[in-house]
Amino acid sequence: MSAIRGARERARTEITAAIKDEARAQLAAEGAAKLSLRAVARELGMVSSALYRYFPSRDDLLTALIIDAYDAVGEAAEKAGRDATAAPDGSPATAWTAVAFAVREWALAHPHEYALIHGSPVPGYVAPQDTVGPASRVGMVLVGLIREAHRGEGVTAPPLSAALRPEAARMAAELAPDLPPANVAALVIAWAQLFGLVSFELFGQFTGVVEDREALFRQAADGLARSVGLTLPGAPPEG
Repeated sequence: MSAIRGARERARTEITAAIKDEARAQLAAEGAAKLSLRAVARELGMVSSALYRYFPSRDDLLTALIIDAYDAVGEAAEKAGRDATAAPDGSPATAWTAVAFAVREWALAHPHEYALIHGSPVPGYVAPQDTVGPASRVGMVLVGLIREAHRGEGVTAPPLSAALRPEAARMAAELAPDLPPANVAALVIAWAQLFGLVSFELFGQFTGVVEDREALFRQAADGLARSVGLTLPGAPPEG
């Protein structure tokens, strides 16, 4: 009985993977807004009613693809952070830049999946709570690097306007109560700028403007590290 159950589970896993692969192919060809369960079923030689047993609706399939994409870029960021921190010359600042490049490299290698999670919203689709945890993985890696520096070598205090102080305190209480609100506010800004840089490159806004995009990105990533209070190797601490 357990052997039969195991075979069924393996078959379900394989079919689920095939459905997702075909859906990703449709994302590349048509975009997320035109994703169709019927078209996926047709390409796989399945009847629609059979596919619905795996994904009851288009939104369920979209959610699965979104979670997979967030998890994939999150895993890339986490690995880059671990590897950079473990290196002999590792520091939170060098790990920050490594994480930024891991996000960029994943996006360039998976442009349609990146567009699914950081491009235009899909009309009629509302992301469920299930996507929140995966979506936070990159951000939590960056929080962890600031936390590591704060507990060790220390972090500098970024500028914080009086107008932003209440919101910075609220964000710190919710996201990282052990970190100074100024650093948390700077982190949220840097997080948005990181993905803005990646999006500009991926979606063509740098075309005709920037040729050496890797050099620009490195300069920007190092600048973002400084902006959140991290000290780059060889640079004297500020403040």
